[in-house]
Amino acid sequence: MPKLAAFPKAYMQALCKDGSMKLEEWIQLASTLDIDGLEWYAGFLEMEDSARWPEFKARVEDTGKVIPMMCCSPDFTHPDAAFREKEIAKQKHWIDMTRALGGSYCRVLSGQKRPELSLDEGVKLAAEAIMSCIPYAEERGITLILENHYKDDFWTYPEFAQKMDVFCQLVDSIQHSHFGVNYDPSNTFLAGEDPLELLHRVSDRVVTMHASDRYLKYGTIEDLKKEEGGAVGYAERLSHGEIGKGLNDYDSIFTELKRVGFDGWVSIEDGVDGMDQLERSVAFLKKKLAIYWPEQA
Repeated sequence: MPKLAAFPKAYMQALCKDGSMKLEEWIQLASTLDIDGLEWYAGFLEMEDSARWPEFKARVEDTGKVIPMMCCSPDFTHPDAAFREKEIAKQKHWIDMTRALGGSYCRVLSGQKRPELSLDEGVKLAAEAIMSCIPYAEERGITLILENHYKDDFWTYPEFAQKMDVFCQLVDSIQHSHFGVNYDPSNTFLAGEDPLELLHRVSDRVVTMHASDRYLKYGTIEDLKKEEGGAVGYAERLSHGEIGKGLNDYDSIFTELKRVGFDGWVSIEDGVDGMDQLERSVAFLKKKLAIYWPEQA
């Protein structure tokens, strides 16, 4: 049966930028959730000191949970080779971080969709960089997971492989047992595409999943697409919502994942309106998982 993890979506600025929240506080908040693990983020301020990595692993495990997944955002589509080499070195550092925390999955991305970048060149640069990291990950027992992403919180441009055809071209170009897909259905809406169509195209490569729900506070997806480039962070008209109350069809998603034998981690990106919301999202997903994986419930 898939296991549930949670990601501190509501506390990213506090944990990664201004330091107004400590990881101990997040661990303590999450300890009350009926989940199996916590997805980590490489950009947490306190992770800069590698000597503390074993401390955080032990603290999470003291609450009866584990750290299965690392969320990080390499930018492999920069035109400068020296810049890309630095991003590859950072990715390897994050792989080491994942291993030290006891995790098995470390995210990769393609990079930013810079205006001057052609489709073929972007896929080539991203694939080469990811493939150069795979042997390092394999040696450490880590699987690299490529997410169909929208935009890192701290990037200017959207994800290069945001569009379904580009994402699938990149996925198809990398065939390795230590590489797979982290499927995020919400992000597909932001590309103006159907998340179920994407899932059916890559379901046999999905090893982890982000569970979230999105809604537009005003306007349309078309409005969002027009304004998504050139500003740090997410577009203002976009909002995370409580899982089960947004645009995603979780019955269809879990039907397909069950069909292909998915048994990985589902990490919840929610709670922007408080821990009560996150608890409701956990309850919704646990109920759905029990329906589609009844033999393990």
